[in-house]
Amino acid sequence: MSTAKTLFDKVWDAHVVRQVNDGPDVLFIDRHFIHEVTSPVAFLGLESRDVPVLFSGRTFATADHNTPTLNQHLPVADPLSANQLDALERNAAKYGISHWGLGHIKNGIVHVVGPENGITLPGMTIVCGDSHTSTHGAFGAIAFGIGTSEVEMVLATQCIMQPKPKKMRITVNGTLGKGVLPKDVILYIISQISASGATGYFVEYAGDVFENMSMEGRMTVCNMSIEMGARGGMIAPDEKTLNYLNGRDLAPKGEQWDKLVPYWQTLKTDEGATFDVDLTFDAANIEPQITYGTNPGMGTGVTHQIPMAGAVKDGAASYKKSLQYMGFAENESMIGKPVDFVFLGSCTNGRIEDFRAFASVVKGRQKADNVTAWLVPGSHIVEQQIKDEGILDILTSAGFQLRQPGCSACLAMNDDKVPAGKYAVSTSNRNFEGRQGPGARTLLASPLVAAAAAVTGVVTDPREFL
Repeated sequence: MSTAKTLFDKVWDAHVVRQVNDGPDVLFIDRHFIHEVTSPVAFLGLESRDVPVLFSGRTFATADHNTPTLNQHLPVADPLSANQLDALERNAAKYGISHWGLGHIKNGIVHVVGPENGITLPGMTIVCGDSHTSTHGAFGAIAFGIGTSEVEMVLATQCIMQPKPKKMRITVNGTLGKGVLPKDVILYIISQISASGATGYFVEYAGDVFENMSMEGRMTVCNMSIEMGARGGMIAPDEKTLNYLNGRDLAPKGEQWDKLVPYWQTLKTDEGATFDVDLTFDAANIEPQITYGTNPGMGTGVTHQIPMAGAVKDGAASYKKSLQYMGFAENESMIGKPVDFVFLGSCTNGRIEDFRAFASVVKGRQKADNVTAWLVPGSHIVEQQIKDEGILDILTSAGFQLRQPGCSACLAMNDDKVPAGKYAVSTSNRNFEGRQGPGARTLLASPLVAAAAAVTGVVTDPREFL
């Protein structure tokens, strides 16, 4: 029998504390991220049972989901948000947990601040009460979202009970075309296998395209693994991974770093290791993408027509209902569709590379009058980079305003909601009905497609501007 292991097996097996016969594994958790929305009830559970937090140094708290992105220096007006933020601060203080609240220099979206501060490392298990925890898999970690009762379990025991997922490898070889970003790669994959095509699997991304991709791009891809039903996604660590992490504030230093690097270099799938499913795609087939429906699998190349109902996997009735919600029809062109809102940000596309891409299109142009644009950095560190690199000057002279860090318009939980019936080209991760506000209509896209829409006021192929 072959002893060859996948990257996923290596990391998972190294963290199994106990195996339950015909049941889940008890998995040790290296890093636990918490935020203000899914943690208060977990802490109430601990208090009701008088249970302490076992390893407070392994949990990191930041405020992001239900926070304003304007005037963060003022008291938070929304009472629910204010209560949640107070509870996070209180609980972190009580249990000795690191806390980056509103206004803290390290505050930002949980899946942006973890990697940029060196908390996320290869070979780790990482959980958070948020589905897009899969972002951290870009570093060769096993990272996935958990529910509130599981947040409580991790706080109390530093372990979680999980059935081991099946394994899928998705390989993309070749060279990406002009104007094709990592967001387009993952939207393309989801459009090919559907929004449920990886349900029950943990995905490893392999091949030329991911090897050549920046760490920020890899985070975007792993972030959206959950949008095809996967438990998570991961990419083997390499020189790029080490270069990104080296010198980060909370990353290992000196001898500790030198000791870890040889181990990290073993974290790759062995020759001859097998996957339950192996898929391969050609980079040449990927153009800038846009979604036209109400799940992330309902997407296509920006220059293509909306598919006919007979050509989709989801069933004609639900397909037509989705198009009806969006106000679209089969066989219509996406090019020229009117746009009301543009959102650049979220844990998917709120990093400095995303702002550089957006600025490359809007430079020397003007925001369209019909567009309301929300440009929201993923953290204060990103916000500072935007200023230091002169990107803010480009954005301001093109008629845009930069907001303060937070999850913002990704989810209709804070003040940044898209009004009913309005169209938003969004660099976030979900286009479900009402995701960005009751009745809002979301078109998922890359920062380049978003920028092209922001200056033209309609869906536009960004390659015209490159």
